[in-house]
Amino acid sequence: METLESELTCPICLELFEDPLLLPCAHSLCFNCAHCILVSHCSTSKPLESISAFQCPTCRYVITLNHRGLEGLKRNVTLQNIIDRFQKASLSGPNSPTESRRLQPQRPAVVAKMDPRISCQFCEQDPPREAVKTCVTCEVSYCDRCLRATHPNKKPFTSHRLVEPVPDTHIRGLTCLEHENEKQTLENNLTNLVKRNSELENQMAKLIQICQQVEVNTAMHEAKLVEECDELVEIIRQRKQVIAVKIKESKVMKLRKLAQQIANCRQCLERSSALITQAEQSLKENDHARFLQTARNVAERVAMATASSQVLIPDVNLNEAFDNFALDFSREKKILEGLDYLTAPNPPSIRDELCTASHDTITVHWTSEDEFSVTSYELQYTIYTGQTNFISLYNSADSWMIVPNIKQNHYTVHGLQSGTRYIFFVKAINQAGSRNSEPARLKTNSQPFKLDPKTAHKKLRLSNDCLTMEKDESSLKKSHTPERFSGTGSYGAAGNVFIDSGCHYWEVLLGASTWYAIGVAYKSAPKNEWSGKNSSSWVFSRCNNNFMVRHDGKEMLVEASLQLRRLGVLLDYDNNSLSFYDAMNSQHIHTFEISFLLPVVPTFMIWNKSVMILSGLPVPDFVDGVASDLQEQQQQQMGLCRQESPYLTGMKTCH
Repeated sequence: METLESELTCPICLELFEDPLLLPCAHSLCFNCAHCILVSHCSTSKPLESISAFQCPTCRYVITLNHRGLEGLKRNVTLQNIIDRFQKASLSGPNSPTESRRLQPQRPAVVAKMDPRISCQFCEQDPPREAVKTCVTCEVSYCDRCLRATHPNKKPFTSHRLVEPVPDTHIRGLTCLEHENEKQTLENNLTNLVKRNSELENQMAKLIQICQQVEVNTAMHEAKLVEECDELVEIIRQRKQVIAVKIKESKVMKLRKLAQQIANCRQCLERSSALITQAEQSLKENDHARFLQTARNVAERVAMATASSQVLIPDVNLNEAFDNFALDFSREKKILEGLDYLTAPNPPSIRDELCTASHDTITVHWTSEDEFSVTSYELQYTIYTGQTNFISLYNSADSWMIVPNIKQNHYTVHGLQSGTRYIFFVKAINQAGSRNSEPARLKTNSQPFKLDPKTAHKKLRLSNDCLTMEKDESSLKKSHTPERFSGTGSYGAAGNVFIDSGCHYWEVLLGASTWYAIGVAYKSAPKNEWSGKNSSSWVFSRCNNNFMVRHDGKEMLVEASLQLRRLGVLLDYDNNSLSFYDAMNSQHIHTFEISFLLPVVPTFMIWNKSVMILSGLPVPDFVDGVASDLQEQQQQQMGLCRQESPYLTGMKTCH
C-alpha cells in the first residue's frame, strides 16, 4: 500500500493528487500545484494569463498552454478514481498507511479529505443527509428527498447527468471530460467544415480560372471572326471589280461590232437607194431607143442586186445584246448563309453488325453524322482484359495501338491474335477537335487448323484436305516419327497448330461413330496410349452408350444425348478452361478447369467410323451465354473439387 501511495503522491505538495492534471509528457500534477507554479513564474508586472508554458517538475518537459491556460489541459479522471478507491481501502483498517498519516499531527488536513461520506448540498437541516446522487450538470450532490424535489421526471431535468456521489473536486473533472468530448466533436466538425470550405475555394478558383479562359477564348474567336469576315469581304470586293471590268470590256467589244454592222447596213442602203432612183428615172424615159439602152443596164444591176441581196444585207447577231449574260450567286449566298464556327464532330458510331473478322484480322465499320466536317479518323485498339472501367482502360495509353489519318469509314487491322477479344475506339477529327466513339468489343475467329498427317496413326486414313479421319483396319505403310500416334488402340491424330493464347472454338462432326475421344494435349503427351490416360491430356470420350471426361487416368461420367452428332470444343487458354458442348442442341456438357503450363494441340481419337473437323469458327452466341452462367458455379465448385475428386476410379472401360 505504501508503494501504491507513493505513486499517487503529487511531486509538489507530496500529498495524494487532488484534481490531477494529465500533462502531455504523461506525468500528473495537482491543479492547485500547477497554479502555484504559474504564480511563481509570474512577476508583479505581468498578469497570470500571460504565462504560456511551464516545465514538468518530474521530467522538466516544457508544457505549452493554449489560450485557456490550465483549463486547456485534460483531467486525469482515471487517476482520481484510483485515488478514491485507495482512500476507501485505506479506511478499512486502523494500521493502514493513510490512517497512520491521518493520525500524524503535522498533517491534519488529510482527515477531512479522507471522509468518504458525501453530504447533500441542498438540505437545510443540520447536519445534512447523505447524498445518493451527484448532478454533473448542476454540480451539486443531492440526498434522495432533495433529488426528487429538484429533479422531477420532466424536461429539462431528464437531460441532467446523474452519477454516484463524488466530491466537489471530482465534479470539475467529470464536467471537463464532458466538455472535452464536446470540444473534440466541435473541433472535428470544424475541421471537416474547414476542409469542405477549402475544397469549395479550390473548386471556385478552378471555375474562376475557366471563366477567365472563356473570356480569353471568346476575345480570340471574336477577333478571328472579324479577320475571317474581312477576308471574305475583301475577296467579294476584288471579285466585284474583276467582274465589272469584264462587263465593261464586253460592252466595248459588242458595241464596236454593232457599229460596224450599222455602217455596213447604211452603205448597202445607200447603194440600193441610188439604184432605185436610177430605175425610176429609166421608167420615165419617153425615148424608146434611149429607154431600151438604159433599161437593160438598170435591169442587170437590179437583178444582180436582188440575187446578191443576202450578201448585201449584213447578219444581225442577237447575242451581242447581253441577253445570254447572267449573274447567279445563289450557291454562294447559301454558303454564306451557312457560315458558322466549326465545332468538333459528333462521336462516330461503330457498326458491330457490319464488322467482320478472320483468325488474324478485324475489319471495323463506323458511321458519322458529321461526315463532311470530319478531316480524318483515328482507330485505337487493345486486347480486352475484362476491365469494365473503360475510362481508366482508355487512360492507360501504353497498351493502345493507334492507326491515324484514316480517310474512309472502315479499316482492316492485320496481325491480330487469333481467338482474342479486342476493344476498339474510333476518333473523328477536324480542326476544332476530336471525339471518341463508344467502345466496341470485337473478336478474332479461332485459329484454323487441319489434321497433321505426320501424327496420324498408321491405321487411320486422312482425307486429301486433312479435315476428315477414318478408321482403316488395313495396315498402311507409314514412316515412324516421334510425333506419330502408335501402339495398339491409340488410333489418334493431332492438329497442325499449338495454341498458347486466346479463346478458340472448333466443332467435330461425329457422324455414326460411337467410340471416340476428343480434346487437347501437351506436345509431351505420350503417343502410345489413350488420350486422357496421362496428366498431359484432357478429353471428352464416348464408348458405346457411355459418355465420360478423362484426365490423368481418372474418368467421370457425364450426361449427353445418344443422338450427339456435332461436338463443340471451346478452348479458353487465357482463362484456363476447356469446355465441350452439344452444338446442335446448344447444350453445355462439361468444363475442365486447367492451369495451362505449355502450349496445347487439339487431339482426336476414333475406334470406329470417321469424324470431320470444322475449325476457325467464331464462338457461337450460346457458348458465350453458357460460359458466363457457369463461371460463378465453377468457382464455387472448385472448393469441392479440391476436397473430393469427382472422378470415378475403377470404372469399367471399353477395350
